[in-house]
Amino acid sequence: MTELKLLIATDDTPPLSVLAVARLAAVSLALHPTLTAASPPNLLLTNGTKLHGTNVVIRYLGRISTTIPNLYQRDALETTQIDEWLEYASVFASGSEYEGACKYVDGYLLHRTFLVGQSLSVADIVVWSYLAGAGKRWESLMKSKKYQNLARWYTTISTEHASVLNQLTAPFTKKKDSGLVKPKETENANSNKQIVSNRPEVDLPEAEMGKVVLRFAPEPSGYLHIGHSKAALMNQYFAQRYNGKVIVRFDDTNPAKESNEFVENLLIDIKTLGINYEKVTYTSDYFPQLMQMAEKLIKEGKAYIDDTPREQMQKERMDGIDSKCRNNTVDENMKLWKEMITGSERGLQCCLRGKLDMQDPNKSLRDPVYYRCNPIPHHRIGSKYKIYPTYDFACPFVDSVEGITHVLRSSEYHDRNAQYYRIQEDMGLRKVHIYEFSRLNMVYTLLSKRKLLWFVQNGKVDGWDDARFPTVQGIVRRGLQIEALIQFILEQGASKNLNLMEWDKLWNINKKIIDPVCPRHTAILEQGRVLLTLTNGPEKPFVRVVPKHKKYEDAGEKATTFTKRIWIEQADAMAISVDEEITLMDWGNAIIKKINKGQDGSVSELVGVLHLEGSVKTTKLKLTWLPEIDELVPTTLVEFGYLITKKKLDEDEDFVDVVNPNTKKEIAAFGDANMRNLKRGDILQLERKGYFRCDVPFIRPSKPIVLYSIPDGRQIAKV
Repeated sequence: MTELKLLIATDDTPPLSVLAVARLAAVSLALHPTLTAASPPNLLLTNGTKLHGTNVVIRYLGRISTTIPNLYQRDALETTQIDEWLEYASVFASGSEYEGACKYVDGYLLHRTFLVGQSLSVADIVVWSYLAGAGKRWESLMKSKKYQNLARWYTTISTEHASVLNQLTAPFTKKKDSGLVKPKETENANSNKQIVSNRPEVDLPEAEMGKVVLRFAPEPSGYLHIGHSKAALMNQYFAQRYNGKVIVRFDDTNPAKESNEFVENLLIDIKTLGINYEKVTYTSDYFPQLMQMAEKLIKEGKAYIDDTPREQMQKERMDGIDSKCRNNTVDENMKLWKEMITGSERGLQCCLRGKLDMQDPNKSLRDPVYYRCNPIPHHRIGSKYKIYPTYDFACPFVDSVEGITHVLRSSEYHDRNAQYYRIQEDMGLRKVHIYEFSRLNMVYTLLSKRKLLWFVQNGKVDGWDDARFPTVQGIVRRGLQIEALIQFILEQGASKNLNLMEWDKLWNINKKIIDPVCPRHTAILEQGRVLLTLTNGPEKPFVRVVPKHKKYEDAGEKATTFTKRIWIEQADAMAISVDEEITLMDWGNAIIKKINKGQDGSVSELVGVLHLEGSVKTTKLKLTWLPEIDELVPTTLVEFGYLITKKKLDEDEDFVDVVNPNTKKEIAAFGDANMRNLKRGDILQLERKGYFRCDVPFIRPSKPIVLYSIPDGRQIAKV
């Protein structure tokens, strides 16, 4: 690795931003405190050229990064945006403007993971460096939770690059004045110790920077689910690391299961995840070449036609018994191959198998099936073909001819890796490297598209986007922010360790994203609601405008009506005693003077007096309430449970036996009048009830709005 010299002032410390960019870019720097006081740093290149100034040095280091692609150099717009942030970052160095800068960046990061685009850039590193360098001042703001978007972003950067960044910030301590003490490694001006470069946690085998080509290849037989999301995001992660590209390819080789609806929705889901791909292709684009390859293998004696019944064939493979058709002549095989192509009665009895090794301990190498007859029309190309290649045959071929360098797939396919390589070898094609990562498994969750289809076909859910489904559209409809899903999956990394993940962790990440910004509203359950009459309350209703979120002004404002008669919930009414002082949230205290109850023991009416001079600190009950007005919004609150009642199915267990019969609960309520303005997809918090996503907005008073309950990281209730 070439070492560059960073010249700094003799009385100063090297800029943390430069050190951090150099580390992440895998550039080795030798520090030389040789410049005059207050001079900006210079970078001395190997050819004697000097680059002057912090931002100039940072831009250069970002351009030559060998570990993180596009660290600085991007398209014209994003590169310009990075430059803007490099200029803006210096505002953090001004004591008087520091918090103003924090507030600005906090608002900017509301719906963003990175400052520019969809990946880490030098802009993130530089702003991170100013915060890290602020020491206790930033630590104090982090603890105060005043700028939660900024804190979330800062934590993400720190966590993902902890091995590098922690080493840099650990030696820095705050001076009594505004400066920073030098790291120990630079105390000796002549030591010239190198900054050790950061290496990726995992590497793709034989990957070359700028030459990596990956593919995400879903079968269009269902919607994208959380497991697929991990595969898609891993492909994007490695493509960005190696400055490579991703191809989206639809593995459309089974017309019985596939449809254009699934293709269209998979593309929607891929876009939702923010996957940047080079192009979209289809395995069906290669059907002519695949048939030619099949005929080539038949003629070379590497494949044969077999008419053994399927169950018998499976048993023979398990027992290592050669098929009676294994030694048919090429002419016999070609004759039957043509019968398969035409879809004749004889052809429908046959399949094409590879002649590999029936005695291999790895059963995937025991003459796998390459082609099967299927007279069902294909969703793209109609009835042109009567035969279709299997995944095992098509995948090695298309991966190689399409220029894929590395195939990322979950470790459940491990035993089929040898088959993949052997088929490519028999085909005489370029080898494609396989990199395995662990499959993402979630508790109480089915990720098999076949099993999910059962729920759809049997009316157990409303469709593939049902909020109980683990599909991307389902969990987004439930209220999950895509940013939370991406953060959750990337935290798992490219590990090969099998794991069963709890949903709680994902929903907890989601809560940290939505809580600081979502507006607050009030709803009262309809059943058993109780009127509280405040005898000294306002004779004439009045309206007061209050913020929807007391700590986030961009959430907007709402109008609250104050009346003499207000609604509270039955559970709250039952908890009150006569002469008890309570707090009415966002109003003040009241003292309950009278409690009327019905024959069943439930509270039917309350009478009290306002006591606004009372202290809210002394009351035990802080209650939500709504005014008795006609503008209240009829609301349906929907809670969901898991689709199955068991955390993890045993290997041979039938999922139908553990289907949860009660997965959806609807509760009637009334919401405040401001909820008339909710739009589908809006996220809100109902005071004392939790977080919700608006699924059906207000249309007319006779039709309730529908709010879906969003889990907050605690165990999801079994409805």
